[in-house]
Amino acid sequence: MLRALKAERVLWACLLFVVVNGILVANEVYWLSALPAVLLCAWALVARVDRLMLFVVFCTPLSVNLEDLGGIGMYLPTEPLMVAIMLLFFLKLAMERNVFEAAVWKHPVTWAICAHLIWIAVCCIPSTDPLVSVKFLTARLWFVVVMYFVATKLFEDTTNMQRFFWLYMIALSIVVVYTLVNHAQHGFAQDPAHWVMSPFFKDHTSYGAILAFMIPFGVVSVRMPGWSRTRKGVALLLLILVSAGLVFSYTRAAWVSLVAAIGVFLIMKWRVPGWLVGAGAAASLVGYFIYQDQLTMTLERNRDESSDDLAEHVSSIGNISSDASNLERLNRWNSAVRMFAERPVFGFGPGTYMFEYAPFQASSDRTIISTNFGSGGNAHSEYLGPMAEQGLLGMLLIVILVAVVCNTAVRLWLRLPHGLDRMLVGAAFFGLVTYYVHGVLNNYLDTDKASVLFWGSTAMIVVLDIRHPKRTVDERTT
Repeated sequence: MLRALKAERVLWACLLFVVVNGILVANEVYWLSALPAVLLCAWALVARVDRLMLFVVFCTPLSVNLEDLGGIGMYLPTEPLMVAIMLLFFLKLAMERNVFEAAVWKHPVTWAICAHLIWIAVCCIPSTDPLVSVKFLTARLWFVVVMYFVATKLFEDTTNMQRFFWLYMIALSIVVVYTLVNHAQHGFAQDPAHWVMSPFFKDHTSYGAILAFMIPFGVVSVRMPGWSRTRKGVALLLLILVSAGLVFSYTRAAWVSLVAAIGVFLIMKWRVPGWLVGAGAAASLVGYFIYQDQLTMTLERNRDESSDDLAEHVSSIGNISSDASNLERLNRWNSAVRMFAERPVFGFGPGTYMFEYAPFQASSDRTIISTNFGSGGNAHSEYLGPMAEQGLLGMLLIVILVAVVCNTAVRLWLRLPHGLDRMLVGAAFFGLVTYYVHGVLNNYLDTDKASVLFWGSTAMIVVLDIRHPKRTVDERTT
C-alpha cells in the first residue's frame, strides 16, 4: 500500500511538472526544462561522483561558453558541474581525514601545484583589479581540485584512465566532424579555418592545441595490449580523423608542438643521457646569442604569409617581418616583459593582463591587428602571462611545475616494463609535452578544454608513479 502511494505521488509530481513547464515554455520561459538534468546531476553528485566526473570529461569538447552567447564567461555544462564537485570535495575534506592517499599529498607534483595556487592567492591582494584576480583564482581552483585532486581518486581504477581519454577523444571527434563539414563548404581555405569550429572552440589555435594533445593517445590506443581488433580499428579511425582536423586547423604552433613531442619521444626511446640533452640545449642557447644578428636578419627576409598553401603556411612560422599574427604575438610578449619590469614581485594581479597591457605597447611593436584599448586578449604565453600578472615567482612556479612533472614522467616511463601502464604514461606525458611547447606561444589554461586534459593527465602520471615506486619495479625486474 505504501509503495502504491509513493508511486502515485511520483506520478502526480511528474504530471504537475509537465503542466507547469508547458505553461512556462508557452510563455517563452525555459529554465524549468533543465530541472530533470539538474536533479540527475544532484543524484550523481551524491551517489556516483566517478560517473559524473567522466560525464564532465565527455562534455568538455562539446561545451559552449555563455560569454559567446551574450551571457557570463562560463562554460556549460562543465564548469557548474566542476564547481559542485569542488564544493563536495571541500566538504569531505572538512569531515574526513583520509580522503586521499597520503602519498598524493606528499608527491612533489602536488607540492608544486599547491605552491602555484598559494602564490596566485597572495598576488590577488595587491592586484590592480582584485575582483578579476579572485575570479581567476576561483576558476583555477575548480579546474585543479576536480581534475587533479579528485581525479587521483578516480584514477585508482586504471580502467577510468582509459575511459578518460576515450570519452574525450570520442567527443572531440564529433567536434572535428562538425568542423570539417563546415570547413568543406568553404573549400578548406585558411581564413574560414579561424572560426569554423565555433561555438565549441573560440578559435583555431585552441582547437589545434587540443587536437595535438590527443594525438599521442590516438597513437598509443592503436597499439594498446589486450584490445580487440575492432577496438583498435575504431581507435585508428579516430586517430586519422583527429590528424585530419589538426592539418586543416592551420595551427602552426600545434604542428610545432607535435614535432617537439616526437623529438622527446625519440630521446626517451633511445635513452639519450640527460647530460647530453642538457649540453645540446646549452650549445643551442650559446649559438643563438653568438649568431643572434644573423638569425634575426634571416628571419626578417622571410616574407611567406599565412595562406591556404600548407607548405607556405609552415614556412610563415619564421616570418617576423610581415606576418601580422607573429608580429602581434611579439607585441604581447614585449608588453608582458614591460609589465614585469614595472611590477617584478607581485605583478599586476592574476587574470589582469588583458586589462592592463594596452599602455605597455610600444609604437614599433604595434601591428594592424593591435588595439588601442588592449581588447585583443591575453599574453599568448603560459610563461610570460604569469610573469606579468604574478611576478617572477609566478613564472618560476609554472616552470618548476613543468620540470617536476617531466622528471616524474620520464623516470616512470623509463623504469616501467612494456604494457598498459607504460602506454598510459606515454599518452599522458607526450600529450602534456605538446601543451608545454604550445604554451610558449599561446595560453588556454583558463578554458575547460585545455584544463581538463592538462590537470587530468598530470593526475594520471602522479597516480601511476605512486603505484609503481622505483624500489618495487626494481625488485620485480631482478
